Amino acid sequence: MKKQIAIFCLGCALLISSCKKETEEIDTTYPVIDVNAATAFPKQCSVIKRGEKFVFRAAFSDNVELGSSSIDIHHNFDHHSHSTEVNECNMELVKSPVKPFLLIKTFNIPSGQRSFNINEEIIVPADIDPGDYHFLIRLTDKAGWQSIKGISIKIQ
Repeated sequence: MKKQIAIFCLGCALLISSCKKETEEIDTTYPVIDVNAATAFPKQCSVIKRGEKFVFRAAFSDNVELGSSSIDIHHNFDHHSHSTEVNECNMELVKSPVKPFLLIKTFNIPSGQRSFNINEEIIVPADIDPGDYHFLIRLTDKAGWQSIKGISIKIQ
C-alpha cells in the first residue's frame, strides 16, 4: 500500500511539474500624461475665455494598456495647490466664489491602446466667476496605476 501511495504521489508531482505555467508580467509602471507637445492644450498658465469653447489635447501612453481618463476643472480662488508644473502663474487676490466653474468629466479610451491622443471639446459657460482655476488630468492604466497632471489656468 505504501508503494502505491508513493507511486501515486510521484505521478502527481510529475504531472504538476510538467504543466507549463504562463508567467504574466505584473504591470507596475505609471501611465504617462504628455502636455508638452506644441498642440497640447491647456498648458500651465493658459488663459481661457468665458463663453467660449476650447479643445483639450494631450498624449497618453502606457507600457501595457491604458484604462480611462478624466478631468477636473475647479476654482483656485483660495490659492490651494495641485500643480505638478515647475513654473508658477501670476495669481489674482484671494476671493470668495460666487458662481465658480466646476467640471468633472470622464473620457473613454478604446480598449487595447498603449497610446492615445485625447482631443475633447470643453465649453466654458459665460456666466461663471473669472479667475484662477485648476485643470487636473487623471489617467489610469488597465492595471489601476494612476498619474495626475495638475495645471494652473486662468479663466477671463
